[in-house]
Amino acid sequence: MDLGRVPEARFVSGDVILDDTVIEKDDLKDLINNIGNFGKDNRAGIERTLHRISAIRNRKGEIVGITCRVGRAVHGTIKIIEDLAFSGKNILLVGKPGVGKTTMLRETARVLADEAKKRVIIVDTSNEIAGDGDIPHPAIGHSRRMQVATPANQHDVMIEAVENHMPEVIIIDEMGTEREAIAARTIAERGVQLVATAHGNTLDNLILNPTLSDLIGGVQTVTLSDQEAKFRGTQKTVLERKAPPTFDVVVEIQGWQQVAVHDDVADTIDQALRGYQIIPEIRRLDEQGNVERTQEAPRQSEGTPGAWSPAMTSGKKIESQTSPARERISDIRQDRYLDEKIFMFGISRDKLEAAQTETGITIETSNELKRATLVLTTKTHYRRGAQLVRVAETSGTPVYVLRKNTMPQIIDFLHTLAKNKGIEVRVDERSTNPDSPSSKITIEQAIQEAESAAQKVLEGEFSVLLSPQRPYVRRLQHMLADKFSLASTSKGKEPERGVLIYKP
Repeated sequence: MDLGRVPEARFVSGDVILDDTVIEKDDLKDLINNIGNFGKDNRAGIERTLHRISAIRNRKGEIVGITCRVGRAVHGTIKIIEDLAFSGKNILLVGKPGVGKTTMLRETARVLADEAKKRVIIVDTSNEIAGDGDIPHPAIGHSRRMQVATPANQHDVMIEAVENHMPEVIIIDEMGTEREAIAARTIAERGVQLVATAHGNTLDNLILNPTLSDLIGGVQTVTLSDQEAKFRGTQKTVLERKAPPTFDVVVEIQGWQQVAVHDDVADTIDQALRGYQIIPEIRRLDEQGNVERTQEAPRQSEGTPGAWSPAMTSGKKIESQTSPARERISDIRQDRYLDEKIFMFGISRDKLEAAQTETGITIETSNELKRATLVLTTKTHYRRGAQLVRVAETSGTPVYVLRKNTMPQIIDFLHTLAKNKGIEVRVDERSTNPDSPSSKITIEQAIQEAESAAQKVLEGEFSVLLSPQRPYVRRLQHMLADKFSLASTSKGKEPERGVLIYKP
């Protein structure tokens, strides 16, 4: 209801005009007189109901518009995340306005109090969860409700609830300030289960929000050493999680019957900040009330690993960025696939991909040691007694040790692994014997290409990029460029790495 306009009802399917009579000040006054008082957050309600009424004021503080929202207690809305609520984990609900966050929060409070028999305290800032008035609505069951005088004092009431009333669970609606985030961390560290909602549509929004990012561990900039940056394959300055997350689980409410669940927030944030794929679990309620679980299309930032950027809209399929080597590997026959997940420590991912292309053998990689079936490292890292290697040996995970992080060593490893599994090994003479006839033909062609490029540069062209070659051939091309008194450098990543010849 807006002053000077006709009243209308707004539904998901569209708007409906309720009356052709224009709203006047007297109409607004009659409505205001029949409801509770408005608080500092411009919200009021009807006693013993869940309906919420909000006001729009002009510069003088006079009410010129009213929004009346229907509040419902819908039993069964928690069924889609019931296992998470009973697990005792801290749960954060996010979603766009009107998707049902407060309704699910209210039902969670009732189920935990009545069915799980836990001591539940609701910090009801705007009286939206348990309704207006001193007597809470029956929709919250045996939960107890603590009202908040002003929204600015919500964090104080949160701490007071823990100190004075011995709760096992605390329910909080609309966390949006830094003080509330700090209070939530304090509560979680005292062993009290937290179930709350926050302003945001997806987990990416929380990462970007400097105020609320502390709820999921916070984000900080870290400068890596040269060795660590080279090992990770990233730039020296990266983003990392600052602390353990306050909430163990984040639930993105995508619709009334569908949610996306991140059941391990710490791991999800780490993967997101490193640019790896995030695959949340999608849960849907079918017509019979059963929960269907599927995996969403992988979410991946458009940046390189270590350079995080927000994922695209949830639910849309995101194309993963893959190197040319990996694209070629995907076309290889399945009969040369090794059913193993390898965790690499001190081994270049690009070289492994190039080795797979060279041998035609494919193997999966894992970013987590606990999910890997074998560990591949170098003699240097093994001799140092790295903790990751010790953990792998203790858990019984096989550890393969290479002399150096080189292509021939990785190719030999793949051949050995394939033979152990009874897979026929295809030996490429060019990769193992530089003096073979086929290799000499390739080298001659590469040298001729380099000579032709050098002539073009001497005749006036600024630079010429040669076709990709393996390291041995590139070294010969560099030597040839030096003979012509020209500068050269290698560009790209294996196996698409080639020599660029240019004027010094």
